Amino acid sequence: MDFDFTDEQVSLREAVARWVAKDHGFERRHGLAKAGGASRAVYGELAELGLCALAVPEAHGGMGFGAVEAMVVMEELGRGLVCAPYAQGALIAPALLGFAVDAAFADKASAWLSGVADGSQLLVLAHQERGARYALDRCTTTARWDSAAWRLTGHKSVVPAGDEADGFIVPAQVEGQLALFLVGRDAQGLAVRGYPTQDGARAADVVLSASPAALITRDGLSALALAQDIGIAALAAEAVGVMDRLVATTVDYLNTRKQFGVALSTFQSLRHRVADVKMQLELARSMSYYATLKLSEPAAQRRRALSQAKVQLNHSVRFVGQQCIQLHGGIGVTDEYSASHDFKRLTMIEMAWGDTPHHLGEVSARMLDTAGVFA
Repeated sequence: MDFDFTDEQVSLREAVARWVAKDHGFERRHGLAKAGGASRAVYGELAELGLCALAVPEAHGGMGFGAVEAMVVMEELGRGLVCAPYAQGALIAPALLGFAVDAAFADKASAWLSGVADGSQLLVLAHQERGARYALDRCTTTARWDSAAWRLTGHKSVVPAGDEADGFIVPAQVEGQLALFLVGRDAQGLAVRGYPTQDGARAADVVLSASPAALITRDGLSALALAQDIGIAALAAEAVGVMDRLVATTVDYLNTRKQFGVALSTFQSLRHRVADVKMQLELARSMSYYATLKLSEPAAQRRRALSQAKVQLNHSVRFVGQQCIQLHGGIGVTDEYSASHDFKRLTMIEMAWGDTPHHLGEVSARMLDTAGVFA
């Protein structure tokens, strides 16, 4: 199988890498984290590069590119430790708006897609609830029709960049079925409480009290499953970039730091640990490619593949993060040193879109027909 990138994909990677090197060095990233993690300005710069239009259909002002181009961008953003809500706003939101089937919502969906493409609108998914334990079908938020509009009541937690978003895509129960709705930031009865996260970004709790909303689709579970898979593939690519960055920092440190008058990189035991770290990095890279390629598969195969990818990703980010910090020693956890920020982001990635036990369960549930010695 040919894993070479096209000239267009290479040019895209180089454009993002140049922006990271020129405009998003560690000093800027550290300053943003210390200031609370606000990233809307960074998201605007990504839009100026045309990146927010990547996954938007051409009919709505986008580029209509696919999953491989998204992977290339996410890997470079990870390598630059860019915590802007790019995957949420530019990859997941357009995919969910694509589920809109109601003619009454068509014009609104088109306007939002155009806004996403030019970066003027940030639309994020608000689906997590307390007690859900990563299960997409566990939702206590309800929607009712009051003769004039749909009204949502519920509480969503840890919404990425929630206090910077212009709108929210919200799952809610309608007569026992999960549906998706769009809620504007200025909706009546909507309350948003933002806070910084451990990796230097921002999130928010969103409370809806009979807030007016527009119906996107009644097939909310299928749409959420696709959103989760896109999110996992994006996380995998980002994690590869972050790990590339952390491993390079660690190797440079071992080549520079001396003990007993010689560089740490000359100690055989440390060289073996670095070799194990690089092995885990390459396993994650291969599963990132696998996850990206499987996004176009039918839902059943896609779901299993993406859960498999997330299991390996979680193992890799934990191993690489912990080993690299230990190889650094005390300096590795200081706030002024980039390795500590890499480690925090990798830890957050491990928990996002499902931890290891959750996805092991997902993989196991989808292997019942082939498990066992007589399969």
